[in-house]
Amino acid sequence: QVQLVETGGGSVQEGGSLNLSCAVSGPISSATCLGWFRQTSENEREFVASIYQRTGSPTYGAFVQDRFTISRDRGKNPLTIDLQMNSLKPGDTAVYYCAADPYRGYCSQQQSLWEVWGQGTQVTVSS
Repeated sequence: QVQLVETGGGSVQEGGSLNLSCAVSGPISSATCLGWFRQTSENEREFVASIYQRTGSPTYGAFVQDRFTISRDRGKNPLTIDLQMNSLKPGDTAVYYCAADPYRGYCSQQQSLWEVWGQGTQVTVSS
């Protein structure tokens, strides 16, 4: 089965940058969608970004506003999905989760449709 291991995260001042990485192992295909969600203690998991394996096309949540970039490195073994986050705000403070939807054939922003989740990594942005 697909397994996800996140690295990165940590604490940064407002306006700073962080990079999250997700190592993806197991049976993925061109129909797989890989992405990131985030969650605070008060809210449900919120869609951040995704990348569709067949096309490499990225999709972002509305709040991102060109501050984050999702990318994949197929040259690495295992495949790695990165989330580069710039111009961070205190409102970006959350636990960030890597996620996989192995077989759907498109990328959904609805968190209940995603099947595989990483353990989560904390991102804290202070003002």
